[in-house]
Amino acid sequence: MAHSAIFERPSQKKMKNVTVFLAEGFEEIEAITVIDVLRRAGANVSTVSITGEKLVHGAHQLPVVADMLFEETNFAAIDMLILPGGMPGAKNLNAHDGLKKQILRFHEQQKPLAAICAAPLVFGHLNILKGRSAVCYPGFEQELKEADVQLKPTVADGHIITGRGVGTALEFALRITEKLLSKEKADQLAKAMLVEGWH
Repeated sequence: MAHSAIFERPSQKKMKNVTVFLAEGFEEIEAITVIDVLRRAGANVSTVSITGEKLVHGAHQLPVVADMLFEETNFAAIDMLILPGGMPGAKNLNAHDGLKKQILRFHEQQKPLAAICAAPLVFGHLNILKGRSAVCYPGFEQELKEADVQLKPTVADGHIITGRGVGTALEFALRITEKLLSKEKADQLAKAMLVEGWH
């Protein structure tokens, strides 16, 4: 048994760990699309409830059972934090002090962060978009404090990725795949899912 370590799967050690946060009123398409695409890409994606309960209802009353509660999450083992939008989901995310502390910690360490739709407002209120290109759902531009607000479907500026909304969820997920894994993996997925000209 001295050589048992040889049989460990090295791919498991390299797998990227990602958390998608679920608050009451999250946008279902944005959350589920990101989870699906990143799992196809080979990332270890966990859904994390910030509500204190694993059962979380989306903006259109779709019930989703989260993998874990915020309080159970080992953030030291996480490579990226992702915030779906939706209302009141984005406001509920912004009201969670523990989540905001983790976002700031990741930002300080230059670890990847992503938010879509109304959820970039969380980044804006934390002043981590200052001088960065970013996008959001129309009407929330003023929440992106001192950001260079764009009209593109998605924007990656350094370690921060933002997306505009439901219709851009697939491109948003591919942009995350590109940042987290590689452009080759994102292109491979886009081709397999028949996403034309996403880049």
